[in-house]
Order: sequence, then C-alpha cells, then structure tokens
Amino acid sequence: MTAPLPHPLPDGRIAHVLTLSHGALRVRITDLGATILSLSAPDRHGVCANVLVGPDTPAAHSAGGGSGPYAYMNATCGRVANRIAGSTMPLDGATIALAANEGAHQLHGGPHGFDRAIWHIDGADARQVTLSHVSPDGDQGYPGTLTATATFRLEDAGTLSIRYAARTTHATHVNLVSHLYFNLSGVAGSTIHDHRLRIAADAVLPIDAAGIPLGTLAPVADTAFDFRTLRRVGDGLDGDDPAIAAQHGYNHNFCLSPPRDALLLDPCSGRRMHLSTDQPGLQLYTGNALCDGYRPHAALCLETQGWPDALHHAHFPSTRLDPGGQYRSETLLRFDTL
Repeated sequence: MTAPLPHPLPDGRIAHVLTLSHGALRVRITDLGATILSLSAPDRHGVCANVLVGPDTPAAHSAGGGSGPYAYMNATCGRVANRIAGSTMPLDGATIALAANEGAHQLHGGPHGFDRAIWHIDGADARQVTLSHVSPDGDQGYPGTLTATATFRLEDAGTLSIRYAARTTHATHVNLVSHLYFNLSGVAGSTIHDHRLRIAADAVLPIDAAGIPLGTLAPVADTAFDFRTLRRVGDGLDGDDPAIAAQHGYNHNFCLSPPRDALLLDPCSGRRMHLSTDQPGLQLYTGNALCDGYRPHAALCLETQGWPDALHHAHFPSTRLDPGGQYRSETLLRFDTL
C-alpha cells in the first residue's frame, strides 16, 4: 500500500487516497465517502484497465456537494441507502421526520449522507483498508449515534471484498451500499448495452414514478427483468417494457434468491465479474441519468442492499438495528476472464 496521500477539497477539508494491490487487481480508495476511485482488472490478454466509471479524484467527487453531478458515484451510501417515501421513519409508534433531498423523499441517507463525510482511516496495509464513520444522534433526522465501519480487502483469486458493520445507541434503520458504477470494457465513452448479466432473482419490486416501491413483488418470468440466465443488457434498455421506459432504463430492486449472486461479463474484453452477497436485494441501475461528461448507460450499478423503503413495509426484510445488535453486510466481487 502507498501511504495515504492528502487531497485538499474545495470546501477546505482534506481527503486522502490509498492504493491497494494484490495479484492483478489494483484499487484506489479515498476516505471521502469511503469511495473507490478506481478498480483495475486485466482483460483476456492481460491488459489492465479501470472497470469503474466516475471521477478519479476526491475533489471531483465533492464538486457540487450532495446534489452535484457526481454524487454517489462509487461511494458508500447511508445511513439508509436508496429511497425512503415521504422522508419519514415509523419507529415504535412515532413518526420521525428525515431530511429530504429528492423532492418529498429521502435518497441515499439525505443531503449530507455518508458519501459526503470524510471517514476515519482505522488501519491499512497493502491489501486492506478499514474506515469508520460516526453519525451522531439526529444526523439527517435519524435517531441514535451510529458507528459504521467499511473494510475493503483484496482477497486471493482476484477478489475484492466489501464488508460493512454498524452499531447504534438507539433503535434506528441501517442499509449501507457501495454504489459502484461498472463498465467492464474499460473503454471510455462506451456503454453497457452489450454487457451480459445474470441475477439470481425470481422477483423484482415494482415502483412508482418517483422510484418508490409499491409494496408488491412481481415475478420476473417472461419479462425484461428475467436475468436468471445470461441476458444482453441492451435488449431490455432498447425494448418496450413500460416499467423500464418510465425510468429510462433499469432502476429496480431484484429480490435475490439463493445463492444470492450475479454475473456480469463484457464479451469484447473478456472480463467477468462474479458477485455474491449476504444481502436480500440487488439494485440494478443502468446509469440512466448520467450526465456532465458521462453519457447515459455508460455504466451499470449492482447495489447489494436491504430492500428499498423497507421501514414502510412490514413484509420486507427488516433494516432495523437496535442497541446491542450489529448490522453486517458482505459482498464479494471476483474478477476473471472468458
């Protein structure tokens, strides 16, 4: 590992960048938002390229604050990732008002979410870095002081592991997400239309126009959401499914079935990414709103998560965390080639 390199931000804060390397993988991480700045992996000819799309400096990530064009790109989102309807949290008979940042709703933890914070570097070596962040009671409206950790580690066999943990002093909700934007081609300016994707999911969550789950589950069979076998992503993007057209692409939670995994591959470069997780959901987002130098569908996200807006749906897997309990999340990304 290289020593943490300081990077001044436009607001006067100082972020740092660390580089991990093991085997053929190389990862650059910043403590700003516990963000992965780049992830370099080899193609079938051994040529390495960055398979993430997004700004490669902390200063660029911070541009415009939480509403900036690069908000969330490759960052850690929390305290509760994805959308919360009406920016309200029902909790033990009370209704708690949260900070709204997408109309009436809250997205990815609010206007000053975990992606905006400079995390503390707890420890680092050539293959691993652990970061921590303390979110005080009342932060973005959430009750309880929450202490969260993010550990990024290069395992053997070309694997990057992402592990989150959290504890709280008061009942609250937690759903941490690594919002990575993948384009396995490594070619700037390309799209993910020709990527092939498989997701172990028999159902998705239908959403309204604002992206809020309706509370029902929809079977994927015989629809453009059926990724149970490898499917070209562009077939759905260019198709006529009204649910996809309404979002200008995919932006939906897939309800994962055992073994809770997915496979993404780029036929041109030969790069493959095998994803596995202990989380119940996977948000497929095809970069529909990318702009400011990034074309729509230049990348796709596979966000391992609790189901969105779970705190308003008792039949969804719970995202509640109580004092004395511990939130945990693990996602493994294994890279190889065809």
